[in-house]
Amino acid sequence: MPTLIRLVVWIAVLAGIAYGSMLALVTLVHNEPTEISERVRLDDLKIE
Repeated sequence: MPTLIRLVVWIAVLAGIAYGSMLALVTLVHNEPTEISERVRLDDLKIE
């Protein structure tokens, strides 16, 4: 039984680390949307 509790504790610790890192990414990284335009040649479209 102690090994099962130890396994559950390790899984909880790893889940907490993953949750904390995702929360840190959300709060610390600020993304600014930018507009992207790219020319496409008509030969690449292959319209039939």
